Amino acid sequence: MATDHPAPHPSWTASASSGQDHGHDDGARQPSKRIKQRDSLPGRAWRVLVWGAMVFFLVNVVLLIATVAVNSVATRWFGTLLPQGFTLHWYAQAWHDFQLASVLWVTVEVVGAVVLLSVSLGVPAAYSLARVQFPGKRFAMLIFLLPLMVPPVTYGIPLATVMYKVGLAGTLGGVILANLVPALPFVILVMTPFIEQIDPDLEAAARIFGANTFRYFRYVLLPLLVPGMLAAGLLVLVRTIGMFELTFFTAGPATQTLVVALYYAVFSTGVRAPQSIDAMAMIYMAITLIWVLIALQFVSPTQIVSRVKEQKR
Repeated sequence: MATDHPAPHPSWTASASSGQDHGHDDGARQPSKRIKQRDSLPGRAWRVLVWGAMVFFLVNVVLLIATVAVNSVATRWFGTLLPQGFTLHWYAQAWHDFQLASVLWVTVEVVGAVVLLSVSLGVPAAYSLARVQFPGKRFAMLIFLLPLMVPPVTYGIPLATVMYKVGLAGTLGGVILANLVPALPFVILVMTPFIEQIDPDLEAAARIFGANTFRYFRYVLLPLLVPGMLAAGLLVLVRTIGMFELTFFTAGPATQTLVVALYYAVFSTGVRAPQSIDAMAMIYMAITLIWVLIALQFVSPTQIVSRVKEQKR
């Protein structure tokens, strides 16, 4: 007689099949996990090395700045972890001894004039380079950008020599002119690809609707150029504040900017208290840092102003 066997319960079959599947999957996944772990060891070591180097660099920079900052407010600091006392007297002394009021005013005049002149002259030049096609355009662009690629010392000394011969050295106009030499190409470098991104058909459309050159510039082109002009102006401002070589070669006793005055203050360490020099350095760093933070609100350091031209199909 044939005996009837009971049919297996669905849950039994499901558990058996799932157990087989899990066993198979575990066996297949274990080698891949081991391979991933083996492959990740060099990557982890490289990340640890990079992060360790970055942390070491940042800690050194922070400690250097902290040393100058603490010494600028210290009454006496010798052989101890922290100063014996704190005071703001050195800032007042630096303001008086180094005549920082007149130095800051000269810095404002030089930086403001350089920014206005470089933007006023650089934007039309960049517009011409972006819109007009002519033979030797790349060579002309290379000539414009040459002051940015050459160290300032190489052309600063001959420039200062010429200025001394014509009587411009030591004057405010001579300092502005010397700082304008690298600032103007910098504006052209920033604004040329920025203008190339603006559609030329906008000008044709404005002409069709009856706009003359002034109306096109006022109502169409200028609003599109303002972000680029603002970014270029802020970058030139930060660059001019820190420009030492050209200002040092052409400045006189009454036309020193803050960075040149700080340089002369460092060499007067035997005469001036080092705390007052550190206080002056902190003032210079604070002013520069404020303008850098303002510039970062409009310009991203990880982006390069460029235009990728699509190939015509």
